[in-house]
Amino acid sequence: MDLTILDKQIFERFIRPSVNKKAQYVGVEFELPLVNLKHAPVDFAVVHTLVDGFLEHFGFVPVAWDDEGAVCSAQSEENGDDLSFDCSYNTLELSFGRVRDLNRIEERFHSYYRFVRAFLRRHGHSITGMGINPRYLYNHREPVPNGRYRMLLNHLNSYERYKDRMVFHNLPFFGMMACSSQTHIDVNRDELLRVLDIYNRLEPLKALLFANSPYGGEYLCARDSFWRCSMHGVNPHNVDGWDYGVSSIEELVAYIRSMSLFCTERDGKYLNFPPTPLVDYFNSESVTGEYWDGNGYKTFTFTPRLEDLKYLRSYKNVDLTFRGTVELRSACMQPVSEIMTVPAFDLGCKESMDELETLLHQSKLYQQGYSPSELRELFVRRGLPGFVDREKLRHLLEQVVALAEQGLKKRGLGEEHMLAPLKERARRLSSPALELVEGLQQGRSIEDYIEAYGRLEG
Repeated sequence: MDLTILDKQIFERFIRPSVNKKAQYVGVEFELPLVNLKHAPVDFAVVHTLVDGFLEHFGFVPVAWDDEGAVCSAQSEENGDDLSFDCSYNTLELSFGRVRDLNRIEERFHSYYRFVRAFLRRHGHSITGMGINPRYLYNHREPVPNGRYRMLLNHLNSYERYKDRMVFHNLPFFGMMACSSQTHIDVNRDELLRVLDIYNRLEPLKALLFANSPYGGEYLCARDSFWRCSMHGVNPHNVDGWDYGVSSIEELVAYIRSMSLFCTERDGKYLNFPPTPLVDYFNSESVTGEYWDGNGYKTFTFTPRLEDLKYLRSYKNVDLTFRGTVELRSACMQPVSEIMTVPAFDLGCKESMDELETLLHQSKLYQQGYSPSELRELFVRRGLPGFVDREKLRHLLEQVVALAEQGLKKRGLGEEHMLAPLKERARRLSSPALELVEGLQQGRSIEDYIEAYGRLEG
């Protein structure tokens, strides 16, 4: 395929939606782990009953069913909010229709969450605010039984075939236990490159503030390694940050062109195949993939089409979408009483880009020979590296949180109260993960934290 044709298609899908974009909306997604209060797997029958009750109570309309007839996604026709499940019925996802005011999301979340938590408790279950499901060792490792999630798990399970290319973890089911808080922010083309740069530089600091997925005794924020050391990381441009210098729209298009495709659809079947860089994929006469036929996985050979570009899946921490938004996806799910800290921080930073750009480019933290992604990899672990001055880092964190607060105040909507917990985290150089790990060492139980991090009022 002529690269000009591919680059034009990439531009139309990922860049064009941001051209002359005047709207300034925000979208939010919360992935919340469901837990059985006994040391047992989540009972999916309880989950399906919850969905029925939720739809009746809030008037949501089913929009998707799994292959066994259970509702796996439902929406509000009034505001576009969506209740669904991420990868499995162990994780409840609440996505909110785009708004201008985060207070509206906070109000609706509180209403939904109170209903869900009360319902689950009547059935011996609960819901909490953690970046790793605390019952993952007990839970069923079964995807939502539909084409998309069966395909995804089949793809992640194929890592055994690629062990000569990189080191993998042995958790291909990580999507069924990892939970995040994601923010979508409208971006105009004129500011797109600055936004990618600034948010990429913020990633190490966000790791410190929002870590809530301790794993293996070393990681406080394990989600990066879950993605990087899986099939998604076979092509490093599909994961982590934007450390490669992107100084023009042409370079951004070229970067996207270097990413790999691993799935598509044909005849109503989701297909996965070896991760293939876009240029190689579209220059192939045929590609052989696998699909679920109801009993097992079968091979299927097909011809690539240019429209397959819509199946490109990037898992970068700062992700450019086809909606004219930047998706910020690196933050762990937060304790529920502090759940709005992530979107408030993300949005406040957008409103203070000029000051943040100056601060982050002048900070000596980024002048130690490490890229933002390398710094983040150091900061997601327990214990700061020796070259970091704790007092200077504390001051930098406090400055960044203050700029986020300043940005929210500039909006004049009263959203800045959502940042209050971050001031204390910055002062103490702490995070929910560090608090949990230290609490467990002092004799508190994981059940204490399931309850504490699941309470709506702190």
